Amino acid sequence: PWNYPVFTPMGSIAFALAAGNTVVFKPSEWTPRTGQAIIASFQRASGEFDVAHCVTGGGDVGEALCRSGVDKIGFTGSTATGRKILATCAENLTPVLCECGGKDALVIDADADVAAAADAAVWGAMSNAGQTCLAVERVYVHADVADEFERLVTAEAGRLRAAADGSTQIGAMTMPRQVDIVRSHVEDALASGGRALVGGLDSIDGQVVSPIVLTDVPEDSPAVVEETFGPTMTIRRVADMDEAVRLVEASEYGLGLTVFSRRKGRAIADRITSGNVAINGFVLHAAVPTLPLGGTKQSGFGRVHGPDGLREFAYSRSCTETLVQLPLPLTSFRRGPKVDQLISTVIEQVHGRAGKVRALLDGNGKP
Repeated sequence: PWNYPVFTPMGSIAFALAAGNTVVFKPSEWTPRTGQAIIASFQRASGEFDVAHCVTGGGDVGEALCRSGVDKIGFTGSTATGRKILATCAENLTPVLCECGGKDALVIDADADVAAAADAAVWGAMSNAGQTCLAVERVYVHADVADEFERLVTAEAGRLRAAADGSTQIGAMTMPRQVDIVRSHVEDALASGGRALVGGLDSIDGQVVSPIVLTDVPEDSPAVVEETFGPTMTIRRVADMDEAVRLVEASEYGLGLTVFSRRKGRAIADRITSGNVAINGFVLHAAVPTLPLGGTKQSGFGRVHGPDGLREFAYSRSCTETLVQLPLPLTSFRRGPKVDQLISTVIEQVHGRAGKVRALLDGNGKP
């Protein structure tokens, strides 16, 4: 994908090579040179072994790759594109690993380190101009600490600005059509009764979008339901963690989750469906290469990283070898009544209940 054009594909390329495969990598049409550079580095390292290749182009190239007879496709990108890939690969039963979109939540309990949670929320929502599949897009905060959390987030996000010239901590957004999505989500949220704590529609200037923090946004608003993929965040106060769990679980996505709580973080996380979770920190799991990374629900299936990521690019095969012939021909038409009786006796000796069941079926009531 174009938003992390080195880090993300390495999670599949390195593991596929380690599992003994050759690799054909198709980078996003927005980052072809980066893809070529990655594969060139593997080619230099592999020397005489011709194990890594790069093909570039748009969706037609991806479609051709899906039909090319490869043993497996690993894809990271939008859910909509993932569906198209699955449909194409189904023609030849080519297996697919899909890491798709998300609408990740951050849950904050009353006993949380609120300052740390606010810092994680702003970084998780605004870094890389919000163009992160694991970005914090919606926050559910306990009412007891909501005032403090909103104050800290407003102060932190309010001091950030975006610019296209590299002079600020946030750069311009990459895709023009994604800016249109951000604008439509913010417009709808404000028209539906939401309030802007930071920024608003005037935060959008061409490809440059400065941080936008919204509250009181209805749960059926696109800003809460659909992936925004921009530097925005919605905040909702909840009476307790039961309400927070219910609202988070209502999403059709299940990629990442962040929970802040000093005492109940694991218990809260265990009640929420997601492929990944970070407790009292943001996206830490992606930085641990031994942990699997992937989604559930509409966020995809399969895993990269860790032992599970290695197994994705291999397959299990069962093998038995007969070293000594069995004295009884169990799987043969040479088996006769005497062998059947002997097998029955052995089963009764080893599994006593079988004898009792047969006796009851015979009607004598005694084993």
